[in-house]
Amino acid sequence: MTASDDEICKHTATALQPWYAAHARRLPWRAPPGSAAPDPYRVWLSEVMLQQTTVAAVQSYFAAFTSRWPTVMDLAAADDGEVMAAWAGLGYYARARNLLACAREVARRGGVFPATEEGLRELPGLGAYTAAAVAAIAFGQRAVVVDANVERVVARLFAIGEPLPGGRKAIRAAAERITPEEGAGDFAQAMMDLGATVCTARNARCLVCPLAALCRGRAMGEPERYPVKAAKAARPERKGRAFWIERGDVCPGGGVWLVRRPGKGMLGGMRALPDDGWSARGDGSGLEPLALDWRPAGMVRHGFTHFALELSVSAATIGAGNPDGEGEWWPIARIEEAGLPTLFAKAAVLGRAMGEHVT
Repeated sequence: MTASDDEICKHTATALQPWYAAHARRLPWRAPPGSAAPDPYRVWLSEVMLQQTTVAAVQSYFAAFTSRWPTVMDLAAADDGEVMAAWAGLGYYARARNLLACAREVARRGGVFPATEEGLRELPGLGAYTAAAVAAIAFGQRAVVVDANVERVVARLFAIGEPLPGGRKAIRAAAERITPEEGAGDFAQAMMDLGATVCTARNARCLVCPLAALCRGRAMGEPERYPVKAAKAARPERKGRAFWIERGDVCPGGGVWLVRRPGKGMLGGMRALPDDGWSARGDGSGLEPLALDWRPAGMVRHGFTHFALELSVSAATIGAGNPDGEGEWWPIARIEEAGLPTLFAKAAVLGRAMGEHVT
């Protein structure tokens, strides 16, 4: 028998509460079910880090950030370059720039986060999801929190068949109807945990799901069909080059020339190897920055959200002077400490190996 809308809306939160009390994930930014709300700074920081990133990938970064910058005031006072370097490897680097902008605005307001969803939306870099999550989890406000896990649970619960992204309006409306007036923070985290551990993308474990009796997707015998996803468009392929430039007398063991990418745009504000100007919109020029004896060091393939990149790495040694433009000589022996984004960290491995081979 299929549950009615009224039954789903009336019983979802009640059915989920005891399951969450017994099965809640223990995460460093959370408070246990039913306890006092956690520090808004830790909730906000974790939610920004978790955007388009897994819990497993985030935990070590969260620990490092909160150890180094334990309060929002500490983060607001941090050096931009140090924060960007600490973020290296998490990807989607605009989040790190937004993190600093938001922390500094909160500091300007006395170090206190707004306690409402509307107030949080006024902060730089806080979209609808993050504002709702912080309002519900940190301040106990009734807010509708819909991440990818919640989206999947709700789509299956109501068997919402409209393909994404258009179907998100109906999913949010359904999530609005099942969100309780009290305990919205625990409810949101329970829905997240249910999607992450039971109602997963590839395997709906209906036999252990506390919402199984209410779920229309299960009643129809095909819960994995939901949410219905539109066919993915093929990502364009881009080509570019990166350049490993060594100089032996600038650091013990030699140095490599690193540049700082522009503050806005792809990998903005991060240290990187010089490149030939590739972008999401087109291939690089293919031109070397200096007339040196360039040696091919290998190829890196990397996927961005909207395109895939094939990056050729070339290596050369400069005898004296510096390449044109702003940059710095970084000790080759400490290249792992430079905070390079993943793409350039891969390229640096190839460049360094070529340099060691030649010497």
